Amino acid sequence: MSARLVAESSCSTSSSRLAIRPGSTPLLRPCTLRCKAFGGSSARVSSPAAAGAIPSRRAIRPLKAVETVDAPSAESTAATPSAPPQAYPFTEIEAKWQAYWEKNQTFRTPDQVDTSKPKYYVLDMFPYPSGAGLHVGHPEGYTATDILARFKRMTGHNVLHPMGWDAFGLPAEQYALQTGTHPAVTTARNVGRFRQQLQALGFSYDWSRELSTTDPEYYRWTQWIFLKLHEKGLAYQAEVPVNWCPALGTVLANEEVIDGLSERGGHPVVRMPMKQWMLRITAYADRLLDDLEGLDWPDSIKDMQRNWIGRSEGAEVKFELAAGAGAPLPAGSSLTVFTTRPDTLWGATYLVVAPEHPLVAQLATPEHAAAVAAYVDAAGRKSDLERTELQKDKTGVPTGSFAVNPVSGEALPVWVADYVLGSYGSGAIMAVPGHDARDHEFALRFGLPVKQVVAPAGGGEAKLPFTEPGLAVNSAGAGLSIDGLTTDAAKAAVIDWLQAQGKGAKQVNYKLRDWLFARQRYWGEPFPLVYPQGSDEAVPLPESSLPLTLPPTDNFKPSGTPESPLAAITEWVNTVDPRDGVTPARRETSTMPQWAGSCWYYLRYISPSCNEALVDREAEKYWMPVDLYVGGAEHAVLHLLYARFWHKVLYDLGVVSSVEPFGRLVSQGMILGEVEYTAWRHEASGAWAEEGAAGAVPVKLTDAEVDKRGDGYVLKADPAVKVSARAHKMSKSRGNVINPDDVVEQFGADSLRLYEMFMGPLRDTKVWSTRGVEGVHRFLARAWRLFEGGVSEEEPTKEQLRLLHQTIKKVSTETEEMRFNTGIAAMMEFVNGVTKSWPNRPRKALEPFILLLSPYAPHIAEELWARCGHTASLAYEAWPQADESLLVVDTINLPVQVNGKTRGTVEVAAAASQEDALAAALANGNVAKHAGGKEIKKIIYVPGKILNLIVPGK
Repeated sequence: MSARLVAESSCSTSSSRLAIRPGSTPLLRPCTLRCKAFGGSSARVSSPAAAGAIPSRRAIRPLKAVETVDAPSAESTAATPSAPPQAYPFTEIEAKWQAYWEKNQTFRTPDQVDTSKPKYYVLDMFPYPSGAGLHVGHPEGYTATDILARFKRMTGHNVLHPMGWDAFGLPAEQYALQTGTHPAVTTARNVGRFRQQLQALGFSYDWSRELSTTDPEYYRWTQWIFLKLHEKGLAYQAEVPVNWCPALGTVLANEEVIDGLSERGGHPVVRMPMKQWMLRITAYADRLLDDLEGLDWPDSIKDMQRNWIGRSEGAEVKFELAAGAGAPLPAGSSLTVFTTRPDTLWGATYLVVAPEHPLVAQLATPEHAAAVAAYVDAAGRKSDLERTELQKDKTGVPTGSFAVNPVSGEALPVWVADYVLGSYGSGAIMAVPGHDARDHEFALRFGLPVKQVVAPAGGGEAKLPFTEPGLAVNSAGAGLSIDGLTTDAAKAAVIDWLQAQGKGAKQVNYKLRDWLFARQRYWGEPFPLVYPQGSDEAVPLPESSLPLTLPPTDNFKPSGTPESPLAAITEWVNTVDPRDGVTPARRETSTMPQWAGSCWYYLRYISPSCNEALVDREAEKYWMPVDLYVGGAEHAVLHLLYARFWHKVLYDLGVVSSVEPFGRLVSQGMILGEVEYTAWRHEASGAWAEEGAAGAVPVKLTDAEVDKRGDGYVLKADPAVKVSARAHKMSKSRGNVINPDDVVEQFGADSLRLYEMFMGPLRDTKVWSTRGVEGVHRFLARAWRLFEGGVSEEEPTKEQLRLLHQTIKKVSTETEEMRFNTGIAAMMEFVNGVTKSWPNRPRKALEPFILLLSPYAPHIAEELWARCGHTASLAYEAWPQADESLLVVDTINLPVQVNGKTRGTVEVAAAASQEDALAAALANGNVAKHAGGKEIKKIIYVPGKILNLIVPGK
């Protein structure tokens, strides 16, 4: 065969070439990359099928050469440059078994499974296929789920372990604007790259279930879900502020705006109101909050969700407004505010309205109107995050108008400040600087009064702002006094009074806002809606007309208006009212956000070919909920919250049978780049300097140039020079990104998988070390060498079986509990024990070890299994079971002390009596030398631990 194979995408303007090492098996497979997202024809990527025949089934023999699935010709072998020597032949082994798994569809989960068996649905969070491909941080979670998937197959479970692509997204559209390459082409190319990398790592995904959010057959059902949301009144339109960039002529996403300027070009960005589609997630706020209780999720992530939902109980309070001189405020106007502390009403000294509050302009007196207008304009250039950042300096301007405190009758000044958001509550707050840190900071800055109305319950003076519960003070007037009441009692009394006076009511509020569900972009799911001529009311398309596909176009440039590029494609935009097929209508030109497709993909994996519904009902009842969901903590709030919301809607519709989608959630820790060593020199003199010294510049050092001293590092050549040792997040800008392809080429996929699990607990942040990869690679080489001379049919000794079954027990427990690092450590101890003390290699004591190793390092395990004479893959072999009787230790080595000093050890029965232990000890020559013939004054015996003999001194 040819020494170079080429994979080409017919939807690309240029060939994408993948060099295949002679003698190895290409990792790509024939696959339609679904470039028909915009309604065109499919584009097929032609790649040679993994041609591998089933590996040879032979009796065990010495491991010298490894058979390849598709061996090269003599000519191609001769022309191949010699590769560096390998500790074991992982290159050939890994290519061979990846080809075997693909050809035999080893990990394909049948559509019809034996539902009497237990199930295990293990899922990775939907990856976005970026152009950069994987870095070594990505396989961490994927390896963890793969270990569990392989383990559960061997423990008799039906396993569902799929993979797909969250492929709509901003980067592909930005690349299209820069290069003119259609986003579908870019996406297909990136998907191919990601798939090849994942297959090269030996992950046991069921690739027959692969899906992409950009496939019309997939987003047909995303559109169907939207129609159901619309039908239930959960999708509506509202005026909301968007990031409008006049220079670029487009609406920007929040991540495209930095300090009020566009990321591309640095142009000014303003916030302007625009009619947008919203999803009423707030209607499910209580259920989203309450149902967290039964989930096996990290407490930190559940707390993040609770805080995001932000349920708070308090009161709505009505403040009558008093217009300042000349303010165009209509008579009888009022402000309603929400407060969780109605007991502090007497401490309110001013009110604040958000810059976007509808009454702002009417509150401003002529004296303050210009300043208010300028402030509102400046606030419009900031994101909500910038406005509410805790560390930012508080800003604001007075309006000149006042609000009347309903309990004291006092006129309070009304200010405009951007730390209050129009989207939260009523867009106005009562400020109590004596008992709120943010209000206190604002009051001090602008010289506003501070009043104490709560005192510590235990007495003593309160340092303001005092934000804890306590006893009400200085709180009487208008026929109500709460002085002396506890905070809870005072709250209840004030709420009752407000309701009786018609000035307020008990209220539950949420920080959670309805979901802005629209983007002014091309590359996203089209909304299945039209607007008949002369009407602003959206009309849904009939379900039979789905999917509504994106129109093909070469023009992705913004339209110059806040509308998306779709607005310029008139032949697609202009249509007819589906109700009569005649009335002219216009399509919705916004597209759905990237979150849409990732809200429900876990359901489509269950029955990806089902045409009648988004998921087969019986299959869903069996497979749901997901048993293990693994992904980064950065998705702890929005993705998980949105997916839970959609799932609950689908539950209400009868589409799914489970209340929650993900039963157990695990977030893997971040992998940081290699440790970077830095010292500092004075730029002028070149002399070494302290970090941070004036005129000092950093000097990068290698690990060979530094020594560890105490808790820090020093320069080896000059130990007086302190060296900084820090690990940083991997990034292109730092140049510390580790490409997994390079690691696989040098050490093999099994070494990479094993190292990422051995670095430390899965959930912890860890530091990459190439030397660490070398260490686990040497372990695999030692495991390989255990079988070099073959295995024997001799019966293993009891000691050999004990070591094996101790290892089975430990690896089984640690794998089940996802403590993979300690499971690997147990296997290392086994290999060390065999290498040091076993004179032979009994099959019964070694073959089970291969099965223990297989979820972690599947390629080498498959090869060893085949070389032990087995005729099928080990993927579905029964997991070894520990024999508890072999775990019981019969004898122990008992340390013996004389007068507190260890003089020897003796082998005794584990349950030896004191008399037996003493007899054995006195039979030991060194013990007898120090204690023999002497009167034993006292015997201290701790069974299984120690024997100490107290005898008279010389």
